[in-house]
Amino acid sequence: MMNKETFLKENCPDRHGTSCSKWDILPTKFGDPDLISMWVADMDFKAPKAVTDVLRQKVNFGIFGYTLTPDSYYDAFIKWEKEQHGWEVKKEWIRFTPGVVTGLFWFVHILTKPADSIILHMPVYYPFHAAIKDTGRNLVFSELVNTNGKYTIDFDDFEKKIVDNDVKLYIMSSPHNPVGRVWTEEELTKILEICRKHNVIVLSDEIHHDLIIGDRPHIPTATIGGGKYYDIVVTMTAASKTFNLAGMKNSFVIIPDEKMRAEFDKLAVNLHETFGASLGYFAVEAAYNHGKEWLDTVIDIIRDNYNYVAERIKKDLPKAVLTPLEGTYLAWLDLSGYVGKADKDEMKDFVQNKARLAVDYGSEFGEGGKGFIRLNLATSPELVEKAMDGLVNAANE
Repeated sequence: MMNKETFLKENCPDRHGTSCSKWDILPTKFGDPDLISMWVADMDFKAPKAVTDVLRQKVNFGIFGYTLTPDSYYDAFIKWEKEQHGWEVKKEWIRFTPGVVTGLFWFVHILTKPADSIILHMPVYYPFHAAIKDTGRNLVFSELVNTNGKYTIDFDDFEKKIVDNDVKLYIMSSPHNPVGRVWTEEELTKILEICRKHNVIVLSDEIHHDLIIGDRPHIPTATIGGGKYYDIVVTMTAASKTFNLAGMKNSFVIIPDEKMRAEFDKLAVNLHETFGASLGYFAVEAAYNHGKEWLDTVIDIIRDNYNYVAERIKKDLPKAVLTPLEGTYLAWLDLSGYVGKADKDEMKDFVQNKARLAVDYGSEFGEGGKGFIRLNLATSPELVEKAMDGLVNAANE
C-alpha cells in the first residue's frame, strides 16, 4: 500500500473549473457554488498512474481511428474477477454497455414488457426507479428493514410482493447503494431461491463490488450455489467506481445464460451499440492490471474517513444515526433526530444553508430515506472534516 499522506498530496487536486459534474454543477443543481460537494459517487482522486501513462502513450501516438477490442482487455477483467472475487468468468459471457445505468434500461426492455412489474429493495439508487418508471413498467418495492441503522431484508414481504404483483424482474444492488450492505451468502441464496420459485430474473448491479470497507467479502450473486442460478442472473459491473473512470464510458455485462445473451445481442445490434471508445478499453485494462496498490490505498483512506465520521457523530451529533459501512464509499446518515422525517425540500435549510453541504438527499432513494443524506467519502480527510463541522454547526444552531 502507498503512503496515504503522500498519496493525498499527489492525487487529490482541486477540481473546480474542470467541467467536473461533482463540483462545477453546484451553481445550477444546488443554486450555490460555495457548498462542500459530497454528493455524486465520483472520487476526488486521480486514477492510477498506469491509467494516465497508457492514455498519455495513446494520445502521443496521435491516431484515434477505428480500433479493435483487445483480447488483453478481456484477460485483465477475467483475471481480476478470479483473483479478487473467486469468480471464473468466461470470455463468451462478457458484453459491453457504455455504463451500468444504460445497461439497466437495456435489460428492462429485454426482459420485460410495458406494464410488467419490477421489484426493488428500497431505499435504493434512484436510477433504478427511473429505469422502471421511464419505460412504462410497474415499480414494486419491498422496504429494507432498518434496525438502529442496520439494514436487513424482509423475505416474507419480498416474496409476497412478487406473487401479488406477478413480478418479472428484480433489480439488485450489491453492495447496496445507499445503505452500504454487503449481502451474505445466506441472504443471496434466499433471494435467488425466491426468484427461481416465481420465475423472476435477477439483474445484479455490482459496480461497487471492489469497494469493501468492512470485514465481509463481496460474493458475486451469480456464483451462489456454484453457478446453480446462472440461468436467472445477469451481472453488471465496471472499473468506473473502483478506479474513478466513469468518464471512460465502459462497463461490463456478464450473461452466463445463452438465451439471454442472444436477446442482449439482438438489442445491441438494433441500437448499433456493440463496442466502446478505444481509450476506455486501454484505461480499464491498465487499471485492472496495475491498480491494486492504488485501490488498497484508496480503500484505507475511505475507511479512515468513515471512522472519523463515526467518531464525530458519537461525540457531536448524538441524535444522528450512521449506518455501518460494509461496502461502497457512500455514508448513509440518518438526520431525522434533527430534521424529522423530512424530504429534500424540507431539509435544504439544515443541510445547504446551515451545514453548507451539497449531498444526495435520502428521499430521492425512496420513502424510507426521508430524513437521511448520503455522503461521498472518496475525498480528502480535510473535506470530510469540514463537512462534519458544517453538520455539527447546523445541529447546534
